[in-house]
Formats: sequence, structure tokens, C-alpha cells
Amino acid sequence: MRGVDLTDWDIVTSSPRRPARPGKTPLHEVGEHPDYRFTLANERTFLAWVRTALALMAAGVAVVQFVPGPTAIRHGLGFVLISLGGALSAVSYTHWERNERAMRLGEQLPYSPMPRLVAAMLALGALAALVLTVVDLVET
Repeated sequence: MRGVDLTDWDIVTSSPRRPARPGKTPLHEVGEHPDYRFTLANERTFLAWVRTALALMAAGVAVVQFVPGPTAIRHGLGFVLISLGGALSAVSYTHWERNERAMRLGEQLPYSPMPRLVAAMLALGALAALVLTVVDLVET
């Protein structure tokens, strides 16, 4: 009886492994396994970014649907919040992967512009919310 080679088999999807993106070594094959505490901390950070993205998108939908005031301002604020949430969710995985790859290779963690980007976008959102509030006060 011939043995089965499971190294080319994905146990999660029960199908043969797909080849990695050209020029990109699969993450689990890169470098040394880091201390699990660092890997878990990196994953918790990723999940925190995802939660923040979901909260921003939900806030954007809520502003558009439930906040009284001029439609243009509500839609503008909702657009800013939903866009920020979408961008944050798209970038968060890349951020996690870059950090994980650096830890596995024993390199310095890469710089991330995400905190600065989120702070700037939230400042714009706060400014739009302030305008919405002032316009609503003037109308009443």
C-alpha cells in the first residue's frame, strides 16, 4: 500500500494546496517560528484594526440613515466613515502579514502609516460632524 503525501494537501479546505503568489513564499514557510506570544499579539492587533474598521463602517451607515440634517452633509460624513473603514480593513491584513514576516525573519518591524492615517481621517470626520451639528442648530 502506497502512503499519501499530505504536504501538498490543505486540511482546512480538503483540496490540494494552491501555489503561492509568484515571487511570494507562503508565510508559514518563511524563516523561524517566532515566540507564539508575539504571533498572538500581532493577531490581536490585526483583530483590533478589523473591529475599528467595522465600527467606522457601522457609524457611517448610521449617520446616513438616522442622523437628521442636510442630506449632502450626512452623505459626506457617511462616505468618509465608510471609506475609512473599508480602507482600514483592506490595509490591516497587509499590516499583519508584514509584521509576521518580519518577526519570522528576525528583522525590525516595518513602519506603518496606519495610526497617522486613521487619526487624520477621524479628524476630518469630526470636522464634518461639527459642521453637521452647527447647520442643524442654525436650522432649528
